[in-house]
This record gives sequence, structure tokens and C-alpha cells, in this order.
Amino acid sequence: MSPGRLFELSTVKTTTDDYRKYLDPTVLARLGGLELRARLIVEGFYTGMHRSPHVGLSVEFADHRAYTQGDDLRHIDWKVFGKTDKYYIKEYEQEANLTLVLAVDVSESMVYRSDESLMTKRDYAASLAAAMAYLTLQQQDSVGLALFDNRLIEFLRPSNNAHHWRTLVHELVTREGSEKTSISTALDELADRLHHRTLIVLISDLFDDPDSVLRGLKHLRYRHHELIVWNLWDPAEVTLSLSGPTLFEGLESMGQLVADPRSLRARYVAEVEAFRRTLRSGCGKMHVDLSFFDTGTALDVALRAYLAARSTRLRKRSSRVLGRG
Repeated sequence: MSPGRLFELSTVKTTTDDYRKYLDPTVLARLGGLELRARLIVEGFYTGMHRSPHVGLSVEFADHRAYTQGDDLRHIDWKVFGKTDKYYIKEYEQEANLTLVLAVDVSESMVYRSDESLMTKRDYAASLAAAMAYLTLQQQDSVGLALFDNRLIEFLRPSNNAHHWRTLVHELVTREGSEKTSISTALDELADRLHHRTLIVLISDLFDDPDSVLRGLKHLRYRHHELIVWNLWDPAEVTLSLSGPTLFEGLESMGQLVADPRSLRARYVAEVEAFRRTLRSGCGKMHVDLSFFDTGTALDVALRAYLAARSTRLRKRSSRVLGRG
């Protein structure tokens, strides 16, 4: 696979130091165009990685995986078999380009924004998705888009055409969901659309029954898809950092409630942690890569930290397979 070519912004001329101010969430939230925002995020990502050509999900997608019936025997790693007495398939970067599908939640709960964040979860998700799509296409891989609320409302098939990015951005900007979240239903519909092994990045607040969320993920894993889940949280949703009598309004037709957050905080924080723990445990059992994102964090920082952590995890996993760890 040829490394992603480096690009130059034609609309913005800045020094390396200038990118830091543009990547601050405060500034990004005020940018009108998602295209410009996504380009700045990726430029900041490249800058932070010292412009290494080996970035993104495609490089890290190359790995050993367990042999399954129907795999070409020519790709079995016989050295690993000799050490482990188990069959593993070697996946090379140059064998096939990455196929990535970005599954983005556009349900009503994603429009939430507290005073602690200048971007809604919806805007943050769209920015991450647009940046990830741009980064993927720069590496000449294919990327598709799935938008959902309580069902799959839009699906763009993966393509590596350079013009495909603007189509994706247009859908991210214009498509709005108006229903509750039903992740299991949406992922079941997505599974029916994908006929080849695909890397799926799910970007959502996951505000749904956790067992239902895990059922949807399990269906995709059963179809042999690789799964990454980015769970977005507004800072106030994690800590309930509000004071005084507050009117709480359910964004997904859950009614209204007047309460003092201080009396609810301890129980609320415990419930949030239990929710996350259930997701973390369930995803771990299915080998689904789950990460939590704070919408108050600069997007290039969040992206770089995630990809670095993913690369480390995959190297450790490969070392265990090879008997080196």
C-alpha cells in the first residue's frame, strides 16, 4: 500500500504553531465549513505525528488473525503454527486496500451541548468522521458513510474516489435524524448492506440500552467485520457539573424533570460508570475496540491519542501471537 501523500491547504496559509489555535475546540466550533474544519484537524494530526507517512487506520489494520474456513492456505503463517500449533493468516498492507465505513449517530440526543463545550456531540462526531474520511482517502483507501437514528437513514458505499469526500461531507452536514437511538436496529441494517469484510468505526453517544448496543455489535462481529467504537460524551454528561434547580429535558421524547443536580450527582455518576463498565466488558469479550471521547478535547489530540493507543495494542497482540510477549 502506498503511503498517504502529504497535502497542503489551499485555503489557509499558516505556520505550524498557528495550527494549534485553529485546532482548539473553541475556534473549530466557530468555523462555518466542515470541509475546512476537517482539513485543519488532519493537518494538526500530521503535524503532531511529525508528518510520518505511516498514519491512520490502514497501516494498523494489517495483522495476524485466526484462520477461518475458506481462507487461502497460502497465507497461513507456518512459523506461528510451529510455535503455537494454531493456524493464523498473515494480512499484508499491500494485499488489499482498507475498506472503512463510518457509522455516525445523528439521533436527537446527539444535538446536546453544555456550557462546558462549544460543539454539540453531533458536530464533534461529524468533524471526527470528516477528518477520518479525509485521512483514509489520502492513503488511497476506500471509505463509506452510514448515518442512523432509530434506523439506517443514509448509506454511501465505500469509494476511494477523491471527489467522494465532498459527498460524504455534504451528507454529514445536511442529514439530521429526528428519532430516538436504536443502535441494534441500525447495525442490523448496516450488516445487510456490507458484503465484504470491513472496518467499521461507530461514532455515537450510545444512549441506548447497553444490551441492545452489544447485540448490534455482535451481529457485525458474526459477519467478520472489524469494529471500532468511539463513544462521545459532553463533559457535563459525565460529571453532572450543574448547580441549583435545573430543568432537565429529554432530547428523545423522555419528558421534563425539575431537580437539584447536587442531590443526584453521586448516584448519576455511579450510573454513568456502570453504563460504561457494561459496554467496556461486552466490547472486550467480542474484541471490539472501544474508546471514550470528551467533546471538550481538541479533535486532532483525540485522534492522535486514539491511533497511537490502537497501534500499541495491535503490536502487543501480534507479539503475543508470535510468542514474543
